[in-house]
Amino acid sequence: MKNLNNLFLFVVISLLTVSVNAQSVDEIIENYFENTGGAENWENVQGMKMNASINQMGMEIPIEMVQLKDKMYTKISVQGMDIKQGVFDGETLWSTNFMSMKAEKNDQEDVDNVRNELAEFPDPFLNYKEKGFTAELMGTESVEGSDVFKIKLTKKPMVIDGNEVPNVSIYYFDSENFVPIMVHEEVMDGPGKGMIMESKMSDYQEVEGLYMPFSMTQGVKDQPGQPITITSIELNPTVDESEFEFPETTEEENK
Repeated sequence: MKNLNNLFLFVVISLLTVSVNAQSVDEIIENYFENTGGAENWENVQGMKMNASINQMGMEIPIEMVQLKDKMYTKISVQGMDIKQGVFDGETLWSTNFMSMKAEKNDQEDVDNVRNELAEFPDPFLNYKEKGFTAELMGTESVEGSDVFKIKLTKKPMVIDGNEVPNVSIYYFDSENFVPIMVHEEVMDGPGKGMIMESKMSDYQEVEGLYMPFSMTQGVKDQPGQPITITSIELNPTVDESEFEFPETTEEENK
């Protein structure tokens, strides 16, 4: 009977722990949206346009990033040329080949993965349960002197070479302001497979009632990252459809 009582007590404590853990995750996420403008205001975001710059060998390189619910592109300006990467018009995904400087289409597998990625817009934590995602509080840690909540967000799997692979992001939420200050994601394919990509965010500023980071650093974990300075953010921008169109080449250009 004693063992049975101990087992019963263990089960009750385990269930309570799961309940408190789940509640804590949702409390953190709710505080995040409350502190950054409110979930309702986030739901009104249909698109976002960011202007940023990176420094390469002493040269400032402007970058324009546009993301809508079903379209996106990144435009890099180098020596008077605009180079587009990761352009999606809702059907076709393409990028500029840096060697040939010609536009090249991606395969259907990449298209499907991008569609899943765009489904997270404007924030993967917004209505995350309705999206079929799960969030798990993994504990607390310290990141560069700040106490953080470590949250594991499991999203819809990606498909790589015909196989489903996990799609997991680890978020580190500042325990005082309840905003993400770092994200870790494992590279699942290509030369960097197995590496952990690290994004750090800071300098949260108000943009039309919402608060967003204006300073970021991206790179491989435990290695120096690339600082990105965001100069402006526009919500629900008007974007010409031609910006997303795949540039059809003529026979002369292909010679």
